[in-house]
Amino acid sequence: MKNENTDYKNIPGWGMDIDPDNEPTYPMKNYTGDDHKRSVYERSNQQHADVEILKSNERPALSAVLGNTVPPSGISGMIRRYAFKHSEDRYRHWIPLILADRVNVVEGIIEDLSRGIIPNIFAESGIRAAIRHNPKGLLKKAIITSAMAGVILYALKKKK
Repeated sequence: MKNENTDYKNIPGWGMDIDPDNEPTYPMKNYTGDDHKRSVYERSNQQHADVEILKSNERPALSAVLGNTVPPSGISGMIRRYAFKHSEDRYRHWIPLILADRVNVVEGIIEDLSRGIIPNIFAESGIRAAIRHNPKGLLKKAIITSAMAGVILYALKKKK
């Protein structure tokens, strides 16, 4: 079913981050005088950030609304801080963020273990859903992982 609601101006908060001075259609459009009234509205107050918020270096200010429940911390936080020093159109931004997510998983497991909580990695990794919905893909991953583990073990034994 197609959503026919295209009257976005009636959605509260829609376009809150619009920059009224940045009009990309300027050279192509004939202005009537009412054109800039669409972005004249009472802007919301900036949400208070009580933790460290990483923001793109392409935006001069924080967004009006932001998430602040999990501040960057540990090694993954250091990797994220490095990533946000670089432009979003560079691999130096995105690859470290992907790496930071993986490191954060390991940090979370270590944190759980330090609190005496044994994480149920089997249930949390979605293996049950993979068995049900993608058994061929799961088998392929298991074979590749086993082969890689075998090669690593063989290489470690050979060094001894």
